[in-house]
Amino acid sequence: MSIVFFQHYWWFLVSLLGALLVFLFFVQGGQSLIYQIGKKDDEFQLLLNSLGKKWELTFTTLVTFGGAFFASFPLFYSTSFGGAYWVWMLILFSFIIQAVSFEYIHKQGNLLGNGTYKSFLFLNGLLAPILVGAAVSTFFFGAEFVVNKGGITDLENPVISQWTTQWHGLEAVVGSTTQFHLWNVVLGLAVFFLARCLGSLYFINNIKNDEIQSRSRKHLLINAIAFLILFLPYLIKLLLKDGYAEQSDGTFIVEKYKYFNNFLANPYLIVTLLIGVVGVLYGIITGVFCKKSTRGIWFAGIGTVLVVLTLLLLAGWNGTSYYPSLSDINSSLSIVNSSSSLFTLKTMSVVSLLIPFVLGYIWYVWRKMDK
Repeated sequence: MSIVFFQHYWWFLVSLLGALLVFLFFVQGGQSLIYQIGKKDDEFQLLLNSLGKKWELTFTTLVTFGGAFFASFPLFYSTSFGGAYWVWMLILFSFIIQAVSFEYIHKQGNLLGNGTYKSFLFLNGLLAPILVGAAVSTFFFGAEFVVNKGGITDLENPVISQWTTQWHGLEAVVGSTTQFHLWNVVLGLAVFFLARCLGSLYFINNIKNDEIQSRSRKHLLINAIAFLILFLPYLIKLLLKDGYAEQSDGTFIVEKYKYFNNFLANPYLIVTLLIGVVGVLYGIITGVFCKKSTRGIWFAGIGTVLVVLTLLLLAGWNGTSYYPSLSDINSSLSIVNSSSSLFTLKTMSVVSLLIPFVLGYIWYVWRKMDK
């Protein structure tokens, strides 16, 4: 097995973790709905108890996603996590206040009071999906950085990657009305409303309370409409936009309709995307209109994983730059020029064989907690 195989294998695993993370954002979506669905104290208690059994899975997946990126594509990790640090710090801060809130909100005599911790949970539910969605959108619309691998030999300042703006990642969502900033915000908001859809479906599935289920179905419809209004134009824009294609000498050129061409080169991704879209729509439709149906979360959840997985594979496979540089085209990152060594990738691939056992353990714990 050549290094090319392992580069593609690890991009698939990283993409899968990213897709699972978006599905698990149902926790954040549920947190952003607690004031709209929970009207009484006992309803708040039901909502928070339900979410409190699952929130660790989202944070653990986020950390695993970052760890897998660090181990398999360290140049991306140093470039994005080191350069766009304000975005990642805000994401991590929102998860810190989430952890603190679930730890102390039920304790008697807590310092800040239940209302403060509820607002922290809402803040995490608002910020995390939007910021992660905007950060993922830079995989397609680019970021402001330059890469100079020779800089590692500079003893006074051994830096490979440098950010070219003072915003350090925040320029992806604020400070400009240029096209790529706009579309980053669009995807961030689409992920936010998708998370709220998944959160509503989770409440319908997990809480046997007529009032909560009725309000959840109502907000599911509202947020589903908002999600579709945002996501469909983004998907169309993505398929029609140019991308960076890597040449055999390691340089990059602009290729028209790059992501649409990636679909044509990998037709099975078209099938995966369509199955995922149908799954999301079926889960939403049954959740809204079938009053006895409570399993919409599984159809929409699996569909979400398939759609996000497909989009991330489009970003990295077929000689595509998964992190285009808007400052210098040849500083763009691909799975070829940013990966670890063959030895590292091969060694980690042996460890990755344990992933099915980890997933089985998560499923087992999920079921035990629900019981």
